[in-house]
Amino acid sequence: MSPLFFELLLNGLIIGALYGVVGMCFVLIYKASQVVNFAQGEFLLIGAWICWWLLTSWHMPFLWGFLISLAFMTLFGILVQLVVLRPLIGEPIISVIMVTIGLSIFFQALMKWMFGTFAQPFPPVFALSQVNVLGLHVQSAYLLSTAASLVIMVGFAWLFKYSRIGLAMRATAFSQQIASSLGISVRQMFALAWGISAAVSAVAGVVVGIVNGVSSALSYFGIKVFPAVILGGLDSIFGAVVGGLIIGVLENLAQFLDSQYLNWGNLYEIVPFYVLIVILMIKPYGLFGTHEIERV
Repeated sequence: MSPLFFELLLNGLIIGALYGVVGMCFVLIYKASQVVNFAQGEFLLIGAWICWWLLTSWHMPFLWGFLISLAFMTLFGILVQLVVLRPLIGEPIISVIMVTIGLSIFFQALMKWMFGTFAQPFPPVFALSQVNVLGLHVQSAYLLSTAASLVIMVGFAWLFKYSRIGLAMRATAFSQQIASSLGISVRQMFALAWGISAAVSAVAGVVVGIVNGVSSALSYFGIKVFPAVILGGLDSIFGAVVGGLIIGVLENLAQFLDSQYLNWGNLYEIVPFYVLIVILMIKPYGLFGTHEIERV
């Protein structure tokens, strides 16, 4: 095998871990409120623009700009839930989903109005843009994303298994009525889920922005994560990670086949959605999703 194959395979695992992290955000919101957030990609975009603005306009060190961006996105996610989505509690789920689609369009237009339509590069963050790993060239930002992804995954595992807040969120995801009877504020759990989701998505947005620049195209990352979530199971945190890794590897292997043999030109972009169609046909609940049985 050529070095390009192993380089793309490694990049696929790294990007797949990032897909898994964003996929966990999809699952977190879905488990808490049964809502699929179609504005997830815009959370990546807003987080990346905020970090870029702090670094370029305020000349902050990257670490401070990054941390402030995460804090801002946490508050922003909570605010979106409180102002826009909380009044819709009890309404049909399709109404809430349509609102998230409307938020996606609104945030896209707002970011274009505020920051323009052209891609903007991040200021230099690392002394070396690429590093050599076992003879393979890897973007320094991708190594940062790998470390961040592992920390976030471990953090999610600890949060849901050992912390009081995590246990309360699990109870809310299992049954809102039972959680309320135990004295858990379901509304607070909803807001917290959106806050965590927005902050974690911002991590992915900053990493991808460092590599490719920040533009409205960054929000497409959220759409590409959706096949990974469906593959793993829409209500499975572990499934989101596995699905993300599988999709990341598959699309990079597709890029290798396309560049070396097929020369179709767009296989990298469409492979995740081919996988989505196949999975929905064979396993509608995904690899680790919960099968729902309805009796009529």
